[in-house]
Amino acid sequence: MAQPVPTDLLEIAEALVPELDMSSASLAEQGNMHHVVLFPGVAAVRVTKRPSDVAALPRRVEILRAVAAAGLPFAVPEPLSAVTTFGDRAAVALSWIDGESLPEGVGDPAALGLLLEALRDVEISPELEALLHQPHRHTPDGLGWADILTDETLPRLPPKWRDAVRHRLDTLLALETAPPRLVHGDLGGPNLHFSADGKLTGVLDWDLAIRSDPAIDAALIATWHGWDVLRAATDEQTYRRARAWNAPVGVEHLHAVFGGAPLASVDGFVAAIVAWLEERG
Repeated sequence: MAQPVPTDLLEIAEALVPELDMSSASLAEQGNMHHVVLFPGVAAVRVTKRPSDVAALPRRVEILRAVAAAGLPFAVPEPLSAVTTFGDRAAVALSWIDGESLPEGVGDPAALGLLLEALRDVEISPELEALLHQPHRHTPDGLGWADILTDETLPRLPPKWRDAVRHRLDTLLALETAPPRLVHGDLGGPNLHFSADGKLTGVLDWDLAIRSDPAIDAALIATWHGWDVLRAATDEQTYRRARAWNAPVGVEHLHAVFGGAPLASVDGFVAAIVAWLEERG
């Protein structure tokens, strides 16, 4: 649901796209990293919320350019303005993506299967390879995603969960490493837009895009649209790998350990995992 736009955000939007009718603007509800000012049918203006995201915005916009050039069978937001700073914030205007998101638990396996196939088949251009981080299980500095889960996370879990999570992590690590492909990293929910006849029209929010196992995206689809939907959408091997990626701590939490950097808040990360385990087991 859209909300009224605060004056400071409206001023930023007007500076970026002065030709638009500001009276048509509304504020999107979702967005962990950005405020999003909507101009339906025309544009969406993203404004950073935190200083740490200011430096990251130009790279995120370049990812959009590179993904849009990859020939995917659906729309990707493209920049309509330069990335511009406004004090301690940065903003960019992006093209509008038609369609609506689907409610949780709803999804057409055929459409979602084509999405996964399209992402898996993208040829990683030199531009994309330079822009996309590739997470590693283990690194010399101990900041691989498996290092962080094993050394920083497991010891902090309540005792009743430690053995189960350790076993699930061992199962994940026992999988053969998949060739790295384009992974969106946040599929499902409001980031997938569909037309009234069920066709996938566009994929938004590529901020968490990486080069990694395509089964990560499959798991993310399943967490929103349902595991039965995923089973019907893809092959058994991808389904099995998706289950393995999700089982230890919930696939939606893994972006926090994929960056190759120390956790910003170990306690907060562990609390989110414990809440997920208590809810889903």
